[in-house]
Amino acid sequence: MKRTLSSVVLATSALLLAGAVLPGEAAPAAHGTNILLMGTDGRDTISAAEKREFHAGGFACDCTDVLMVVHVSARRDRVSVVGLPRDSYADLPAHRDEITGKKRPARPSKINGAYAEGGPRLTVATVESMTGLRVDHYLQLDFRRFIDAVNEVGGVEVCTARPLKDRATKLDLKPGKHRLGGGQALQYVRSRKVDRAADLGRIQRQQRFLVQALRGLQAKHLLTDPVATAGLARTLLGSGRGEQGFTARDLVELATALHKVPARNTEFATVPMAGFNPTRQDIGSTLAWDRAKAAAMFTKLREDRPLLRPGAHPKPYDPPRMTRAVTVRGSAYACR
Repeated sequence: MKRTLSSVVLATSALLLAGAVLPGEAAPAAHGTNILLMGTDGRDTISAAEKREFHAGGFACDCTDVLMVVHVSARRDRVSVVGLPRDSYADLPAHRDEITGKKRPARPSKINGAYAEGGPRLTVATVESMTGLRVDHYLQLDFRRFIDAVNEVGGVEVCTARPLKDRATKLDLKPGKHRLGGGQALQYVRSRKVDRAADLGRIQRQQRFLVQALRGLQAKHLLTDPVATAGLARTLLGSGRGEQGFTARDLVELATALHKVPARNTEFATVPMAGFNPTRQDIGSTLAWDRAKAAAMFTKLREDRPLLRPGAHPKPYDPPRMTRAVTVRGSAYACR
């Protein structure tokens, strides 16, 4: 079943507030909970008219366009979100083909190729092998759920200090604040040709959107209203809720635990990069992680420690820089 990328953004907001623990789990894990958010680039969940209006057509590779690790602290008082660029070099673990049943050996790939070759199971295994984290749960989402969820909450306000124009998605925002409906929000979180930052810039915009979606949900008290929360959860989970292990009831119950988490207690990062690897004929151009810095980042998450020191409030680069990754508090991405 194909699913697409961008609902991951608003869904992360729900997960930030809902705790994202597994159904039936009596209490958070001692070292917190890790959720892998994945969105593939399948284009079959929205209408042809919507594809034309929001420039969401094109060729689909059936791979993950978005991967984010969301770490919820054991005390449910802190959330850390780390973006994994889709062109990151990866060694896919040995696995059994889900269709043929044949064993396939480990092989090099881009990280987004794991889904095309082995679905969510291989994607999870690949991320676990690269980060050293245990993925407690994963969530897949699509364009349809994203558009509907944004519209359901009355849109999301975003802000930009510079013009944002993308020739592919036709995003065109002037400096200032903008309230985006579902389709416009889809263009905003998909755009990767705004500047030379490409996918790193897109990840940053997605994280800015997350902060603003979270603020909007809190300001409207939607997550303290059981009926409204249940409706939003059903929209986000869609028909995939059974296979993903989440139910609307799980999210409603857990929303009450984290609805007061302020933006300053959320952290947003992209895994540190060392630059580009030499191009390979079999997998093309790939991004190289800064192994030492990435290991330090994921060690903190494994040990349920914050990524930032107390009192630290670094400012993000806009657009982001390849080898100078900055972890920021959610408050740094909030509109003023």
